[in-house]
Amino acid sequence: MAYFNELPNINVATRMKGAHRSDELIELKNLFKRAKLRTDIDQAITAFEYYQIPDNMRPDVLAKNLYDNPELDWVILVTNNIINVRNEWPLSNNDLHNYILEKHGSTEGVHHYETTEIKDSDGRIVLEKGLYVDSTFTFKWYDGVSLKTETPVQSVSNYTYESKINDEKRKIKVLKKTFVPMFISDMRKMMKYSKSSQYINDRLKEAYNPRIIGV
Repeated sequence: MAYFNELPNINVATRMKGAHRSDELIELKNLFKRAKLRTDIDQAITAFEYYQIPDNMRPDVLAKNLYDNPELDWVILVTNNIINVRNEWPLSNNDLHNYILEKHGSTEGVHHYETTEIKDSDGRIVLEKGLYVDSTFTFKWYDGVSLKTETPVQSVSNYTYESKINDEKRKIKVLKKTFVPMFISDMRKMMKYSKSSQYINDRLKEAYNPRIIGV
């Protein structure tokens, strides 16, 4: 992603084969530097729109649709605190099916059991739906003076369980296009190093690792 081009660099000591000295340095991207939204923007409701990611939509394609630039996919990921795209971005229906088969061995096998909702004669909820229970769970309760016993249990398949998790990942917030230039400008300021004993320039610093060089 273009995001990594924005990251500053860091000189790290190496013991790679072929190095002439134990304190030779290699220049790497500083992956510990992370962009984040300014607090005032993050808390401004008018800066965002809520979006439902459709099936088979990659971050770069969504960025092209929203911002006319697929390389701004990182803006979408950062504003939603997505670090691991593989685990945190919704799978396509086909990939979800394969994932369930690989993880559970079957799409229709029972993953767990949940309660169904029970209301009394006045319409008040006496048992919430969606509570994890055993398949033999029973519920006793009084409706007025009458004692009732019910088995409010339904099975949830592997497919239903994993689909619900996947669908939750489809709900994201997207930064409105007018705020993107401001966000990029702020991010580039965050990526600059402040002067210190390790400072080389605002895009590069040294970071000797005693464990690596054996000091």
